[in-house]
Amino acid sequence: MSRILIGQSRLVQIASCLGFVVVLMDVSVVNVALEALHAAFRADMSGLQWVVNAYTLAFAALLLTAGALGDRVGARRVFMAGFSLFILASFGCGLASDLRALILARFLQGIGAALLVPNSLSLLRQVFHDPEERNRAVGWWGAGGGIALAAGPVVGGFLITVAGWRAIFLVNLPIGMLGLWLTVRYAPASPKHPNRGLDLAGQITAALALSGLTMALTEVSGRGWTDPVIVAGLATAILVGVLFLWLEAGNPSAMLPLHLFRDRTLRSATAIGLIANLAFYGGVFILSLYFQAIRHYSPQTTGLAFLPMMATLVIMNVIAGRVVGRVGPRRLTAIGMSISALGYGLLLPVSATGSYWSLAVPMLLAGSGIALTIPTITNATLTSVPHAQAGIASGLLNSARQVGGMIGVAIFGYFVRSHEEVLFMRGMHTAISLTVVLLILGTFIGIAGIRSISGPSSEKKNLHGIRRNTDLAEG
Repeated sequence: MSRILIGQSRLVQIASCLGFVVVLMDVSVVNVALEALHAAFRADMSGLQWVVNAYTLAFAALLLTAGALGDRVGARRVFMAGFSLFILASFGCGLASDLRALILARFLQGIGAALLVPNSLSLLRQVFHDPEERNRAVGWWGAGGGIALAAGPVVGGFLITVAGWRAIFLVNLPIGMLGLWLTVRYAPASPKHPNRGLDLAGQITAALALSGLTMALTEVSGRGWTDPVIVAGLATAILVGVLFLWLEAGNPSAMLPLHLFRDRTLRSATAIGLIANLAFYGGVFILSLYFQAIRHYSPQTTGLAFLPMMATLVIMNVIAGRVVGRVGPRRLTAIGMSISALGYGLLLPVSATGSYWSLAVPMLLAGSGIALTIPTITNATLTSVPHAQAGIASGLLNSARQVGGMIGVAIFGYFVRSHEEVLFMRGMHTAISLTVVLLILGTFIGIAGIRSISGPSSEKKNLHGIRRNTDLAEG
């Protein structure tokens, strides 16, 4: 590769990283704005949950199809479309005059994020032909995303304190415009595969099933489980979900080939990914409310309070990549889930008036365990399927993780739906107890279902998978 081409590749890499940065920053940054949004729009718990979950719903529902769309019409074109939509939606969030407008803009942000993420990786694979160079580029891409996810609460708290909650969305505009300009200027045209199927029937039914589930779980905090709207949402999720499975089973071009689930490692990794994100996203949501509504921390102080939980994300991701070949994915998954379960268990004595420093070590352990688990199960997923299906498998794992995060925010929000101190703390303890139980369950799923490394080339393949797919660790 010539010196000029190397320079152009680095600029495309920067554009790709900027796309992942804004996507993951908007996953975490909004949590420190919950109390500000509650005050600005008189938002109830359901409204606050929708601000978080509208983004996650669109992201999860379209993630599998977005990669196939990039293959069909060109990754560069879809990446630019996703970046443009994300920028416009961020502008809409910043100008939102009411809660409904903000939720709609967040949903559009999620669509843009789904288009961005898989195609940003496709661009990296396209411009870095040397495997080692590509591994390093993807590693930096994943590290940038991890830093963005970790820095989101701190940056968000500072922006809210200095300029108000709208700034956490408007800051995406200069970052996005730079990334979009670099893509337009330096990214080469991507190959197209017009014969690649999109499985529209599967996409529509999957989106409807997820929408019904999200609506029911998010609205239950204000309506109760017996409300006709909640019952209809759950019924829709079940019936349309069954229809989705039936359609996928009979479709040779299915966006989710069901035969993948015959592999116990993939089944187990998917279940663990859902549990891990349920615990992490749900935990961040209730802790943010706890710090702001119960402890009355400012947004900036709340962001700093999350540092023990967030700062370990990148560090543990690197550690997982270094030790998984020696320890093995089964044992490392169990270790990660156990550490996180211990951390959440140590949060059980939390009170409305206790010292913050009594929470720092439990939060550190809770975040470290999750961060150790995710790259491990990602690698286990990728090594459990043929190379040609690695993209579908990784998309499935990421979709399951996003769904888990969405469920965590919805269910945990239901437990802490009252801002009255005694009721809130009782709900918080219930949510943390449920988290510990689920993480212990995830530990046993890992022990029973994740295969250990076997075969002469497995360790090499395992380590190569970690390096190639650091991107999935924090998404």
